[in-house]
Amino acid sequence: MSSISDPDVQALQGAWEQIALEDSGVLNPIDAHSAPGAITTITGDRFEVKTVSGEVLLAGRFFLDSSTVPKSITWIDSIGDDAGKHLPASYRLDEDEFVFIAADESMPRPITFSTGPGQTMRTFVRRA
Repeated sequence: MSSISDPDVQALQGAWEQIALEDSGVLNPIDAHSAPGAITTITGDRFEVKTVSGEVLLAGRFFLDSSTVPKSITWIDSIGDDAGKHLPASYRLDEDEFVFIAADESMPRPITFSTGPGQTMRTFVRRA
């Protein structure tokens, strides 16, 4: 479990815009959890995805471990089809770019940044 004092948790705070999506090997498919210009805001260990008009598309919390290789993060949605599920993921964080690859619940945590069945990879850039 991560603590809020983990440097990566601190580095993730703020607003992020998704710029790429890969789902089960398909690049940029139709996506129920994002929209053009939608912003993901991370506050503490919680996240919220909102459209430009303010509609909440997704929300929940996460915990991460920046000491693993690759670094690991687990997403727990509070709304939507995956509400309450623990979705295992790996991530990369490089200042203003954040990439994670997540698997469906009960699947192994992905360790390469290329999707197979039941895996989703999202790429974000920091927004002011």
